[in-house]
Amino acid sequence: MTDYEKLHQRAQELRNTLNYHIHRYYVENENDISDYEYDMLMRELKDIETQHPELLTADSPTHRVGGSADTLFTPVEHRVRMESLQDAFSEDELLDFSRRVSESVSGAAFVVEPKIDGLSVSLEYENGVFVRGSTRGDGDVGEDVTANLRTVKSIPLKLKKDIPFVEVRGEVYMSRAVFAELCEEQEQIGGKPFKNPRNAAAGSLRQKNPAVTAQRKLDIFVFNIQQVEGVTLTSHKQSLDFLGELGFVTVPMYERVESIGGAIEKIRNIGAQRNALPFDIDGAVIKVDDFAQRAQLGSTAKFPKWAVAFKYPPEEKESIVRNIEITVGRTGVLTPTAVFDPVLLAGSTVARASLHNEDYIREKDVRIGDTILVSKAGDIIPEVIRVTKRGENAQPFAMPAVCPSCGATVTREDGEAAVRCVNPDCPAQLLRNIIHFCSRDAMDIEGLGEANLAAFVENGMIRTAADLYRLNADEIAQMEGLGKKSAANFLAAAEKSKQNDLARLLFALGIRHIGSKAAKLLSTRFGNMESIMNADVQSLCTIDGFGEIMAQAVVDYFANESARKLIFDLQSLGVNMTSTKEVTDTRFAGMTFVLTGTLTEFTRDEASSIIEDLGGKVSSSVSKKTSVVLAGEAAGSKLKKANDLGVRVISEAEFREMIKPEE
Repeated sequence: MTDYEKLHQRAQELRNTLNYHIHRYYVENENDISDYEYDMLMRELKDIETQHPELLTADSPTHRVGGSADTLFTPVEHRVRMESLQDAFSEDELLDFSRRVSESVSGAAFVVEPKIDGLSVSLEYENGVFVRGSTRGDGDVGEDVTANLRTVKSIPLKLKKDIPFVEVRGEVYMSRAVFAELCEEQEQIGGKPFKNPRNAAAGSLRQKNPAVTAQRKLDIFVFNIQQVEGVTLTSHKQSLDFLGELGFVTVPMYERVESIGGAIEKIRNIGAQRNALPFDIDGAVIKVDDFAQRAQLGSTAKFPKWAVAFKYPPEEKESIVRNIEITVGRTGVLTPTAVFDPVLLAGSTVARASLHNEDYIREKDVRIGDTILVSKAGDIIPEVIRVTKRGENAQPFAMPAVCPSCGATVTREDGEAAVRCVNPDCPAQLLRNIIHFCSRDAMDIEGLGEANLAAFVENGMIRTAADLYRLNADEIAQMEGLGKKSAANFLAAAEKSKQNDLARLLFALGIRHIGSKAAKLLSTRFGNMESIMNADVQSLCTIDGFGEIMAQAVVDYFANESARKLIFDLQSLGVNMTSTKEVTDTRFAGMTFVLTGTLTEFTRDEASSIIEDLGGKVSSSVSKKTSVVLAGEAAGSKLKKANDLGVRVISEAEFREMIKPEE
């Protein structure tokens, strides 16, 4: 066996092993290996596929991180219509459904299953390998979301059985725990939280960037076989069992019953468990089990006659607002919260609900003393529906003019709903700022971890980022879970970080609207911290890629006395304040590149960094000003636009030639 053949065999072994462990963890909730062992296997496979892109296969788990999505949202015509169901809101309507069925077929049995509240999708497999995924759309035509669906870990990229072709239907959803985390994150940054898990799942799945989808921790339940080759199935219960054998996570709690009475009893049982489920359901579905009977029953223009969806009524209760409290999030956003008399909702007692922002309060016109109607968004997040009765002597609520945590004047920028404290010394924001300052893309100071950083902040040992450089070995070693080795590692990392390029420090400061790319632009343009601190909006706007909002954010940050003190403090401790990056090879000067498709020899970050090191600029969109489009595999709309505009398009091989060192 040649070395190449051994490499080919090893790649397949790694794919099989990784896919097995992904299924064990995300489908069976079992973990056979450590995270480190998993990461090492994944890294080995990535290295092989990077060196030999011809060994990359459709079922490779490396696809799950979220690659290119240029083909996202292209139309997909469903060969088998993805039908919607007729709704029923009472048990009498279920009995009517049963009578209609019995008029056409006799002795029908039913399958009852929960109706998952998510986004319906189609998954297509050829010879056991996932090849395409699409949304339901209008039932006849959906959208291609293959790249995003590959990031959903519970979707098998390769089935346990190699069948010629199968198309299945499932419901992509977001668990209640993940939804709660996402809402908290959105509140912290002043964003508008999703209304419920279903909206969150739909919004996450239809992201232009699959990497965003991958971060949202979506899941799926598969509940139907749309079409299949090589297997004969005669009933829905049989098909659900078969889906499980193929490796899918099937809709839970499904059960075959012999009568409509048994179906109604099952629906009641599912309803009783509704609040305890880790995912959202908005009803239960009754389906005729026998496929031959289904064919006999047929469909109307809108719905199949062999199924019906029972919808559970939402739970809403009234309560009286006793106070509106203000909390300060990690990014300085002031969030108002209604405090009301406790009520029992969806299985738990709630007494607080976020009012999100000033506009939301004005829209709902919520005042202290009002009687409000409260529900749980997705049976999870308490939500104020509306005011049902105005309280006696109730006065309109006004957001505070100063931060309740630090007393600094708060601001609200044009076009934003959030009221924000911009004081970098605000205690409510300190921990978040410290964690960001130490992060890998910022100053890259490892060794303490978030829990220990929180303890240092809580004990008053860290009041600004500069205090990170004042910690000594004895202080660190005394912390629980740390010791002399941890102390030495942290101090070494801190000392090393002092030599970082100015761009890293600028990003670490957490200036609003200034990400790592903008920080590089600032560093390259001005060269040192003093020049940036003294720059005005007009001079900042001369930077290609810098807008007025970004420029104003920089000026506002350095106008704050606490921010300027922090910079001088860091400088006195030996932190580098100048740009160490010198562009000596400017072969790409004045050129704008756009990257599209899946790159096999470079990551996008690597390719972008190379272009910038050679004096070029990387843009996210193609225009007449674009100099070159670097197109990888499966390039879509950007490639088409480049061709339409006559923009030069190059392959990775051509790019590799362009970046060869000049002799």
